[in-house]
Amino acid sequence: METDEHRMGEGKEGRMLAPMTPLWRWLVVLAAAALAAFLLVPYFRPSTSAGPGTLIGAPLPDLPLLDERGAAYSLVSERGHILVVNLWASWCPPCRAEMPDLERVARHEAARGVRIIGIDQGESGAVARSFAHSLGITYRIVVDPTQRYGRAFGAFGLPTTAIVDRRGLVVRAFDGPLTYQQIVRALAPLLESK
Repeated sequence: METDEHRMGEGKEGRMLAPMTPLWRWLVVLAAAALAAFLLVPYFRPSTSAGPGTLIGAPLPDLPLLDERGAAYSLVSERGHILVVNLWASWCPPCRAEMPDLERVARHEAARGVRIIGIDQGESGAVARSFAHSLGITYRIVVDPTQRYGRAFGAFGLPTTAIVDRRGLVVRAFDGPLTYQQIVRALAPLLESK
């Protein structure tokens, strides 16, 4: 005759677990909810900024960046040009959709002193370079591996774009993807006041 101990096995390998009681189920659900809340709270915590619009009138931040090959790069080197500074990432579908319009602006407005600077947020130079190459992007791509520009811009998401005048002051800022027409319209006052 088998005993309960023999039927259930000896040691950890043969031990059967008792079905979960309703109390345990609730405790597991509560623990999962607490963990989810802990992980998500930073994303919903009120920020001291209210989006990229808070940059308007301020100098463009000069934070450390890397070019596609890992060399140090500074936006200060672009002073004297009108900049379209675009924060993006390869995993961002709206960024992918917007990049051909940014490329079009780069090609059509370069002679007028407009430079497009794409700042990849949190990815490697190799990923940024490969992604930009796959889309035929020729404008300057730099990498912000620690996403400092995203925080400085108060970005709610990607893409986020700032228009910067020749003195290095932010004159317009946008959350979300822009079309060619929207970018050209945002640049018009700067191009007219040359």
